[in-house]
Amino acid sequence: MWTIYLKELLELARDRRTFFFTVFIPVFAMPLIFGGFGFLSSSMFKQASTADMAYAIFGKERAPQLAERFAKEKGFHEIVLASADDIKSAIATERIKFALVIPPGLNDHLGAQRQGVIQLHYNSAATIDLTRKRVQSVIGGENRELRERALSAFNLNKQQLAFALDPITLEDHSTADKREQMGAVIGGMLPYVLLMVCLMAAMYPAIDTGAGEKERGTLETLLLAPVSRTAIVLAKFLMLFTIGLTSALLMIASVGLLLHFFGPSIGGDLVLMVRAIGLLDLAMVALMLVPTAAIFAAILLSISVYAKSYKEAAGLISPLIIVTILPTLVALLPGVELNWKWAMVPLTNVSLAMKELVKGTMDYRMFSVILLSTTVTAGLLLTLCRWWFNREQVLFRN
Repeated sequence: MWTIYLKELLELARDRRTFFFTVFIPVFAMPLIFGGFGFLSSSMFKQASTADMAYAIFGKERAPQLAERFAKEKGFHEIVLASADDIKSAIATERIKFALVIPPGLNDHLGAQRQGVIQLHYNSAATIDLTRKRVQSVIGGENRELRERALSAFNLNKQQLAFALDPITLEDHSTADKREQMGAVIGGMLPYVLLMVCLMAAMYPAIDTGAGEKERGTLETLLLAPVSRTAIVLAKFLMLFTIGLTSALLMIASVGLLLHFFGPSIGGDLVLMVRAIGLLDLAMVALMLVPTAAIFAAILLSISVYAKSYKEAAGLISPLIIVTILPTLVALLPGVELNWKWAMVPLTNVSLAMKELVKGTMDYRMFSVILLSTTVTAGLLLTLCRWWFNREQVLFRN
């Protein structure tokens, strides 16, 4: 068995494509991609919130103070349009970002202490658009000034004025520390990334070790060797298991090194959170990847053995990515928390446990249940793969 295992690893080591997916992507590409995306997204949000924004305003003589406030606001500059009918085309051609239309009688409404309405024209089809938020912040400043002016007629002092504006306010006292707050976000994505790397790294070696050997005609030679089919299955399974687990562990190590050396430029709070994660938590994350990698290895080997060709194996394995994503995304849904029921659900239990470990709120009593249920699932899938490999109609499909 070990001879076949070493033979499979040697063949994979000679394959540049396997090296690319097993070593380069988890060690170099994925950390750089996620680090670069985080830096790029934060930079773009910051740029969008302070970018220069062209606007048009109609009827500003009806609200001169508001028009003046927009004119003084940093990041806004006014564009003069011929008429309000040109608003839609001006926004479409990006001459302006938004337009305000102040209706007649606004001052009369405000003077009579009645609510006024101003029309905001902008393109709301963007997935993330800060236009309305930035306009609302300027309008909010004008509203505060109008409220204070209206209430000043009652000769209220500062405390009474604060009561009239907001009788009751909330003072936040979060029981979650910095690690728990950031871990709720990062911990939800970590299992998704690790499980996908574990699956993707073993995917192409799995196709080659089953369907690939069928196409090359070497599977028949291997079956004639004085080795039991159980040993052949275990050797191929262990090779896929080694590849998947190694890739995931290498990614954990590379991300840790990236944050250690370049963390301050990415985000100081993120580095502090990573450093707060103890060695025990990291060891538990790595330990949960062991049966998870075994699950993927057994499923991938079963599909590859069933496929008639390399092309068919690739087509059958591709939907497996969706099957892997769904249980992982369940852990991100609101109301889904790690408990004894979810601890029995494969992949979802690992995702929830990793999130809790990153947050620092893991109930360590559930760890053995998660490890046991995942190991049993991996064992059953390996048994199914062994039975699958024994069927001649599967090995030699026409």
